[in-house]
Amino acid sequence: MKAATIVGILLILLGIIGFAVGGVSFTHTKKDVDMGPLQISHQQKQTIPISPILSTIALIAGVGLVAVGAKSR
Repeated sequence: MKAATIVGILLILLGIIGFAVGGVSFTHTKKDVDMGPLQISHQQKQTIPISPILSTIALIAGVGLVAVGAKSR
């Protein structure tokens, strides 16, 4: 397989994941109070959205690279 085909497939997968999930979310713990044995903390969830425009661009670029990789054979 050529590099263009592999990158194209990865871009297609990234575009599909972007449409299906809509973003990447993660959770981390923040300490509010730390007084010796007394610790108070909370978990905070953050989401990084993936724009539908970026997903569309990734899909189109991926299809283009796969087509170019298939034509050069």
